Amino acid sequence: MKVLTSDDTGRLKAGGVAALYLALALLAAIPYFLLVVDYPSASTAAEKVALIVGNYPSMYAMYLVTYVVFGLALGVVALVLYDRLRGDAPFVARAAVVVGLLWSAALVASGLVTTYGMTTVEALAKTDRAQAALAWQAIEPVALGLGGAGGELLGGLWVLLVSWVVLRGGALSKAFGWFGVVIGVVGLASVVPPLHDAAIVFGLLQIVWFVWLGVALLRTKEAAAERSWVAQPSAA
Repeated sequence: MKVLTSDDTGRLKAGGVAALYLALALLAAIPYFLLVVDYPSASTAAEKVALIVGNYPSMYAMYLVTYVVFGLALGVVALVLYDRLRGDAPFVARAAVVVGLLWSAALVASGLVTTYGMTTVEALAKTDRAQAALAWQAIEPVALGLGGAGGELLGGLWVLLVSWVVLRGGALSKAFGWFGVVIGVVGLASVVPPLHDAAIVFGLLQIVWFVWLGVALLRTKEAAAERSWVAQPSAA
């Protein structure tokens, strides 16, 4: 059995903390956007601009937390998982980290486009609401496309690839691997236009997946440290 070094366990800890952050960010985003701001209820660009103007500071902060920082944390998780799983199925593990980093970059880009777009629209709305609405009509589709509004292709594929590697090896539990397969399939299904709402199920299931992953990585760190101590004979 491979004994992990202190550097290995440090990376696992970072990945576990990042995974738990992803779960918390999703938990914060769902009630905020659905209940506090109720953004889905806005059907016109003018209504969306009114929501942005009325909630600009909190919306800006929430997009930073749930897209920009989320994307960066996701990149950490993708790299840590690659480092942990690459020995079980090297090619698939490489494919998974590439897709994971692409998803991470897309989410960061989506958050940056949205926050800068909101800043522009909020300033423009002070003098011309009609122009602000037109500007938001151009900005929002780009941000939504990068964020996966057309379906969770990158997210679903990443989770599916990670789960494949998990099932091939023994670094994480088989139950976790099969749960990930279900989530990955749901995410990929959301790409089909009639099944776009499956993205909501994907997001909810991912909260559980990220919590499970975060706890597993942190526990692996503790077990690895124990094995390392046991494996080293006493100098005495």
